[in-house]
Amino acid sequence: MLSIIGDAAGKVWEYLDQNGPSSVSKVATETGLNKTDIQRAIGWLAKEDKLLAELKGRTETISLK
Repeated sequence: MLSIIGDAAGKVWEYLDQNGPSSVSKVATETGLNKTDIQRAIGWLAKEDKLLAELKGRTETISLK
């Protein structure tokens, strides 16, 4: 299970590194990650202090620190 979450976190990190701040739904769509895996990946990156999350209205935007 940890390798799946780690792989998902790597995909999210790479996507944000290449594309900049994005909505969670866009990252999920572009990376092909399902809702559960994207949330776990966000948690992993947040725990490692590598992620910023911002809520604008109803849209959650994430970016790298």
